[in-house]
Amino acid sequence: MSDTKRRSVAVVTDSTAYLPPERVEKHGIWVVPQYLLMGDRRWLDGLDIVPPVFYELLRSSEGFPTTSPPTVDDFHRMFAEVSKEAERIVAILVSHELSETVESARQAAARLADVPIDIIDSRGVAMSLGFPVLAAARAAAEGASLGKVVAAARWLVGRTFLYFVADSLKYLSLGGRIGGASRFLGTTLDLKPILELRDGRVEPLARVRSWPKALEKVYQLIDERVIEGDKLHMAVMNIAAPEAVAVFREELEARFRPVEMMEAEVSPVVGAHVGPGAVGVAFYIEHAATAPLRPIH
Repeated sequence: MSDTKRRSVAVVTDSTAYLPPERVEKHGIWVVPQYLLMGDRRWLDGLDIVPPVFYELLRSSEGFPTTSPPTVDDFHRMFAEVSKEAERIVAILVSHELSETVESARQAAARLADVPIDIIDSRGVAMSLGFPVLAAARAAAEGASLGKVVAAARWLVGRTFLYFVADSLKYLSLGGRIGGASRFLGTTLDLKPILELRDGRVEPLARVRSWPKALEKVYQLIDERVIEGDKLHMAVMNIAAPEAVAVFREELEARFRPVEMMEAEVSPVVGAHVGPGAVGVAFYIEHAATAPLRPIH
């Protein structure tokens, strides 16, 4: 591709964002897959294995999966390929508290000194990573400068909230990757844990004795952050729980009337530790007192 046809800025993320595929395609977002390992098998997340297949395997297997970030070489190959189509690159990636992905990307970028590459630690995962990626991708598609694309993503870092309701404590116990989950263990696994994104990590927030009560707690947590006139941008997240997420989405829309609502599956890299049968919601708020943001289409 000749330089005259190259885009000004391209946006890269990793597979833990698990953006709706139509958004990835529409905005030309480049996705670097994480690795998923179980026994002697290794998959590229989102390419070699998709969530429904993985979660069925997780339910039926005696082993527990482990995950691995993209390597420096993986990012180097991706950045080199992207640089053929864009003059500058913005890579918005999973929180460094959860993965070494950001460090791999930084080392790869250092190998390509002639290509302007900005690496952004989203401090998020799933759609709390996805929202900053979409904001940057929209700005890039409109021809914004590198600085404005970076600013669009950084505005949402720390402003995007995330809650999960897990079906049980089983997978938190097996995985050991959720920060303070140990304080939930030693109790009945029938409790429904509520998890939140806090300081770049997915941490336990509460445990509740029934699914309806757990969801009601999430609605309360959202409501506490919203004042009259605010506009919410939301994404519901499905971890092998299509019926539950449909009910969850309907209730969120009825209660909060978001100006934007998306639905996304959750990467096995994240879902393995939360467990099948879980739902989540990520959101950010256009506060009435701040300058408006356009919906991310």
